[in-house]
Amino acid sequence: MKNYILKFWRVFFTIMIGMKVTFRHLFIPAVTIQYPTVKPELPERERNRLYVNMDDCIGCLQCERACPVNCIEIEIVKSIPGEDLGITSNGKKKALWVTKFDIDIAKCCYCELCVFPCPTDCIYMTDVYEFSEFERDNFIYDFVTLTHEEKEEKIKNREEFMIKKEAEKTAVAKKKVEEEAKKKESETESENKTDDKPEKNKE
Repeated sequence: MKNYILKFWRVFFTIMIGMKVTFRHLFIPAVTIQYPTVKPELPERERNRLYVNMDDCIGCLQCERACPVNCIEIEIVKSIPGEDLGITSNGKKKALWVTKFDIDIAKCCYCELCVFPCPTDCIYMTDVYEFSEFERDNFIYDFVTLTHEEKEEKIKNREEFMIKKEAEKTAVAKKKVEEEAKKKESETESENKTDDKPEKNKE
């Protein structure tokens, strides 16, 4: 009987310890945030969805290289002479067209490692934490401001410029070879003339 009472007391005491928090909250008024009407206050350095300001992006690929999960994909095209791409907010001149800047936010681990290497501070983490989707593909964010036609135009212009440049290089090289060949011919002719003169003197 003594053991039974002792065991009962231990069980009751253990339950009381476990229910301590519950009993305490019975007498404290609940404070509930009326979400989503009321948003929770986030800390200053919270890390949520990434955003890219393409006006400041120079296509340096630093963020893509720094990403540990490869969620950033960037494609660039060099500008041709005469094109004005503008300057960034910190005064850096742009020389590359960014034809692709995709971030797969489903892969992102919110480490912020892509933010620090950026020389123009164009990529940063926002306070947006509500971006659920029904489709997996909707988590791939395309930040490029160029249209599909403009992308193709920039790529085509660069290809044409490179073809023209290669043709000019080939023409210059061909001209140089021709000049060297003519020079050798003239040298050979002058040598032949000098060789013929002593023979005539001997006669």
